[in-house]
Amino acid sequence: QVQLVESGGGSVQAGGFLRLSCTASGRIFTINAMGWYRQAPGKQRDLVAAVTSTGRTNYADSVKGRFTISRDNAKNAVYLQMNSLEPEDTGLYYCNVNARPLYHSGSNDYWGQGTQVTVSS
Repeated sequence: QVQLVESGGGSVQAGGFLRLSCTASGRIFTINAMGWYRQAPGKQRDLVAAVTSTGRTNYADSVKGRFTISRDNAKNAVYLQMNSLEPEDTGLYYCNVNARPLYHSGSNDYWGQGTQVTVSS
């Protein structure tokens, strides 16, 4: 129904930057919130940043002022600009989209496959 493709992960040194991208495709009627989650080894998956359909954003305290989330509704895409990266930002980053597929009455959460971000000190 809805597929997510992520890109942009990689390995950088502390203080560097990366930009993650995620594009949704499939039989989509509407997309609600879009966001990024992070899962470090041995830890739970936590919200990093999210953006609503109206553009309201929400960030984890640890990334405020360093990360910026944005979306392009025409492309069904969400981006995460990550600046001043720290070793603590290392983890597997997952794209999350809440969307209503065509011919469905409700919305569901969809997840990308994850993209690795590694920040070395």
